[in-house]
Amino acid sequence: MGRKLLLLGPPGAGKGTQAQHIAKLLGIPHISTGDMLRQAVADETELGMQAKAIMEAGDLVPDDLVTALVIERLAQPDAACGYLLDGYPRNAAQADTLTDTYGDDVFDTAIAVDVESEELVRRILQRAEEQDRADDTEDVIRNRLNIYRADTEPLIGYYRDRDRLAEVDGVGSVDEVFGRIVEALR
Repeated sequence: MGRKLLLLGPPGAGKGTQAQHIAKLLGIPHISTGDMLRQAVADETELGMQAKAIMEAGDLVPDDLVTALVIERLAQPDAACGYLLDGYPRNAAQADTLTDTYGDDVFDTAIAVDVESEELVRRILQRAEEQDRADDTEDVIRNRLNIYRADTEPLIGYYRDRDRLAEVDGVGSVDEVFGRIVEALR
């Protein structure tokens, strides 16, 4: 049985980049709720259209919509050998739903990537400029960080209490941070 991992960290912490490296190293699928939601918006599915207006305001898509998406994805054959979840659960209610659905071993390890707030704002603004993403204004970014702090950051304690947390410094080059993650997974 492969590893069942969760990647936690605020917007701009580099989770997507690190998740691709981890998934490749371990041969498990990288399951990103952000990617799944963006694809649903691009495909103009019913969920996508519901999510689009919410995401454009910088708010989070409701739990029930994201939970349905994740449970459907974890039922795919490639996830039977392990997975890396990125962007879900994002709050204790979602974490409880996953545990209720899959049991305590839904994750062997939650990896928390830590980056200071002002560095996150700088990174996201730079990325928005490079990718011409006008929706990533400083106000929207700060709103997303506040939502993360209120809803998702408490999951660090949730998984620490269950002895399933690995904390990693997210400042440095992609390779440096990846090296810290690999070390934390040993």
